[in-house]
Order: sequence, then C-alpha cells, then structure tokens
Amino acid sequence: MKCKIKIILSFLFVFVYFFSYGQMQEFNYKRTLETAHDQWHRIILPDEIFGKINTSFSDLRIFGITKNNDSITAPYIFEIASEKIVDTGVAFKIINQTQNAKGFYFTFQLNEAKTINQIKLDFKQEDFDWHINLEGSNNQQEWFTIVKDYRILSIRNELTSYRFTTISFPDAGYRYFRLFLNDNTKPVLLSAKISKEEITEGKYKVYPVTELMNKEEKENKQSVIALSLSMPVPVSWLKVYVHDKIDYYRPVSVRYLADSFKTENGWMYNYIELASGTLNSIEKNEFKFDGKICKKLQLLIDNGDNQPLNIDSLQVKGFEYTLMTRFTEPADYFLVYGNSNAAKPSYDIEKFAEKVPGTTAALSLGNEQIIEKGSITKASPLFQNKLWLWSIMAVIIVVLGWFSVKLMRKAS
Repeated sequence: MKCKIKIILSFLFVFVYFFSYGQMQEFNYKRTLETAHDQWHRIILPDEIFGKINTSFSDLRIFGITKNNDSITAPYIFEIASEKIVDTGVAFKIINQTQNAKGFYFTFQLNEAKTINQIKLDFKQEDFDWHINLEGSNNQQEWFTIVKDYRILSIRNELTSYRFTTISFPDAGYRYFRLFLNDNTKPVLLSAKISKEEITEGKYKVYPVTELMNKEEKENKQSVIALSLSMPVPVSWLKVYVHDKIDYYRPVSVRYLADSFKTENGWMYNYIELASGTLNSIEKNEFKFDGKICKKLQLLIDNGDNQPLNIDSLQVKGFEYTLMTRFTEPADYFLVYGNSNAAKPSYDIEKFAEKVPGTTAALSLGNEQIIEKGSITKASPLFQNKLWLWSIMAVIIVVLGWFSVKLMRKAS
C-alpha cells in the first residue's frame, strides 16, 4: 500500500512540475532575475521588451522555480514614474481695478498671506497681445517686482484658437498682488484664479531620433515631419525646436503610426493622434500625452498662408516603467513576457500599495531568451490542453481519496 501511495505522489509531483513549466511556456520570452536579497525590489523594464509585450502590459509575469522544483509567482505593482501636479487654489478678492496715464491696474488681496506661483486670467477680449508686470506687497506701500514685461496672448480666427493667459513665476509670499497692463484697450477681466502649483518631476528616458524627414504638402498648406526611433518604446513627451525667431502660431497635431499594410498602390499607413495644440513663439513647444508604445511619430503643422517653419530638431522622451515586486521565498526567478492572449493579473498587494517601502533596490535582468515550446509538450501532448490538466488532477484526487478510505476501513 505504501508503495502505491509513493507512486501516486511521485506522479502528482511530476504533474505539478509539468503544469508549472507549461505556465511559463505560454509566454515567448524570459529573462533571468538577479537574486533577491530583500522582500521588496524594483525591476526597471528595459527598452528592448516594449516591442514584444501587449500595449496594455497585461503579459508581464515573474515566475520562480524553488530548489524542490515548485513553481511560484511573485506579485508586483505596475508603476509609471510620471510627474505629479498638485494645484492648490488660494482664496482672494479683487480690491482695485484702476487706470492712469500709464495703463490699467488690478489689485488682488489674499485672505491670508500664502505662497503662490501662478495666476490664471480670463478676459472678455478674444484677440489681444499684451505685456504685463506683476508686483507683490504686504502693506500696499512698498511694491516688489515679481515678473516684468510678461506676455499674454489670445488669437481666435478661422485657422487658430489659441489662448495663453497664465502667469507663472517663482514662489512669492505676499498679502497683495498688483497686475499692471500697459495698453490703450481697457481689459475686461472676467475671472482670475490664484494658486500654488507643486510639480513632482517624473523619471524620463530620452529616446534618440534615428531618422527625421520633413515634407511640405503645398496643396494642404501643411508641413509633415516624420521621425523614427530605434525600437518601439513608450513615448509620452515631445519637444519641437524651431529655428525661426519670428512670432508664429500654428495648429499642430502629434500622431503615432498604429499600423501599416501593403496594397496594389503601395504601403498604406494609419496614424492616430496623440496630442494637439498650437506651435508658438511664446511657450516651450512641449507636448505631453499618455504613454504609447510606438516607433514612428508624425508632426502635422498647419501653415495656412505662412511660410513653413524651420524645424531644427525634435526631442522624444518617455517615463520609466517599473515593477515593484514582493519576494516571499528563495527561488530562481524569471521575468517572462510575450503573450497576446494573456489577461492582466490581479494581485492582493495592489490594494495595499501604501505599505510598499519608499526605498527599494533594483534587480538587474539577464539577456533575453526565447522560451522553447516543443521539448516537453511534444513528449506529453495532453498537457497542452488545460482541460486535460485539470481532468488528470481530478482523477488523482479521486484515487488518493479512495486509498485514504480503504486505509481507514482497514484500520477500523
């Protein structure tokens, strides 16, 4: 009897081993992980894997093989090192709207002295180009310059709808703020918002542009700038460096190549918009958008009746992607990926992200290896089907139960 039980347990062990190996074989690639020394570690995803995983990142797994050949899974929290912006409004009231021979004044009184760094203005006028000065004071007797000759602008026509009326400046802590506008047109201020904006910078990776092409489509009055990266990576930031020193305001669209297919007339390319805005001579011409894995981008500039702009270069960046992983027992761990049908895993630790240590060591990854499909599954074709696996497991449980009942009867 003991011999029979040992045989069944051995078969059960082999089954678990094949089942665990089969889990890994559902994926196409693996990378060995450096030995974990602590419970929590970071795994920074390398650029090379993004072209081989789902765009939803659902096929990332961390499998481990223990000394007893047991298969275990290490749970993780998926993190994107994006920037975080907190905009805290400050209560105030407008106590003066006056004018003299120099221009127009608006005085804002804060309910209490607080540090601010941003004032958003909304004027009734839709077309203006004004220069303003901003001063601060605690007693309205002595005023200190915060910004000088700051340009705000609004353009609305059949081609462009652009508005830049946010004053940003270094942190300033005064009870009173005075805005001066030197213009002949009386500004009609509809509203204002005073706030303290705090930005936690994200961790960016710079992706070099390997190819840049500039094409003018005169019939559409557009400039089409196409750029390529060395490999598919998650892009979330694009900056355009314009050589021209003139004033310009051009509607622009940032798009990425979603797919392509060949027809009798040649290749057809399907581009999808990532962001839109206005390329202009006032702001930094930086465009931010949700991360998208792509290799080719396109910048579409509407020139109208203007001469095309001279683009010096473009800079592309993306946030760092990390798996915050918890290890509970020693094992040889692997990062596996590459399964278009894999569903996103659900781990308990996602509900307790606040308990993850603030500082964790990063684990290095080995070179990419292709997971072989044929060796074990060909010898045991039944294991290719999960229904067979669970059926065999059920049979084993029934057999073990039968032996247990038989032993209990003999003992009685």
